[in-house]
Amino acid sequence: MSGHEHDQGGSAVAGRRRPLAIVLCVSATILVVEVVGAVLSGSLALLADAGHMLTDVAGLTLALIASVFAGRPATQARTWGYRRAEVLAAAAQAAVLFAVGGFVLVEGVRRLFEPPAVASGVMVVFGVVGLVGNAVSILLLSRVQEGNLNTRAALLEVINDALGSVAVLVTAAVIWLAGWARADAVASLIIGLMILPRTWALLRETVDVLLESTPRGVDLGEVRAHILDVPHVHEVHDLHASTVATGLPVLTPHVVVDDECFRDGPLPRLLDQLQGCLAGHFDLEHSTFQFEQAGHAAHEHSTHA
Repeated sequence: MSGHEHDQGGSAVAGRRRPLAIVLCVSATILVVEVVGAVLSGSLALLADAGHMLTDVAGLTLALIASVFAGRPATQARTWGYRRAEVLAAAAQAAVLFAVGGFVLVEGVRRLFEPPAVASGVMVVFGVVGLVGNAVSILLLSRVQEGNLNTRAALLEVINDALGSVAVLVTAAVIWLAGWARADAVASLIIGLMILPRTWALLRETVDVLLESTPRGVDLGEVRAHILDVPHVHEVHDLHASTVATGLPVLTPHVVVDDECFRDGPLPRLLDQLQGCLAGHFDLEHSTFQFEQAGHAAHEHSTHA
C-alpha cells in the first residue's frame, strides 16, 4: 500500500527557469569579457575567474536543461519522471569545478616561482565588470534556490565567481601599490582553495542521492521505533529510505502486523496512522508500506537490517 504522492508542482520548476536563463546570459557575457581581460592583462587570477565563468556557463546550461526535464510528467517508463535530472546536473557541475580548481592550484604554484608581468589597471576594469555581473546573478538566484539542489549548485558557482572578482580587484591593488607580481599567483591559489571545499560538500550531497543513501536528518533507528510504537505492529524489516530528488524523500518498510488486521479490516486506519506518524515526525510524506502476517517474513530475503 502506498502513500499519497508528493508533488512540488510544475509552477515551482517554471519559476526557477526564467532566473536561470537570465543568469546564464549574464555569465556568458562576463566569460567573454574576462577572457579578453585576462589576455590583455596577463593575469592568472582574472583567467581563473574566467574559468569559473566557463563552468558557470556549462553548469547553468545543464541547470536550465534539468529544470525543463524536471517539469515533465511521469511515464510508465520513468515513473518518477525526470526529477533526478537536477541531481545529475548538480553532480556534473561539481565535477567540473573540481577540475578547474585543480588546474588553478597547479598553475598558481608554478607562477609563484615564475611570476609574469601583469597589467593591474586592466585587471581593475575587468574585475569590476565581473563583480557587478555576479552580484546581479546572485540576487536573481538567491530568490529561487531554496530547497533545490540544481539552483543551489548554480548559486554556489556564482558566489565563488563573485569572490574571485573580489580577489582580482585586491590583487590589482597590491600589484599597483606595492609592485608585488606574485600577488596574482597568490590570488589564484586563494580562488582555487575557495572552490574545492564547497564543491566537495555539493558533490557528496549529490552522490548520496545517486547512491540512494538515507536522507540527512532521518534516523532509521528512530523511524523503526516510531513504527513499532503503533498498535498492532510487531516487527519492521526491509526498511529503506532514500531521496528521489530535492524535497522528495521516500520510505519503504515491510511491517508485520496482527493477523486479525487482515480479517477485521483495520489496515486502512493503520496505514493512515503510520503515514501520519512519519510525515509529522520525520517529514517523510511519501511512504510505501507492505503489511505482512507473521509467517510471511520467512519467505523473503531481507536486504536491510
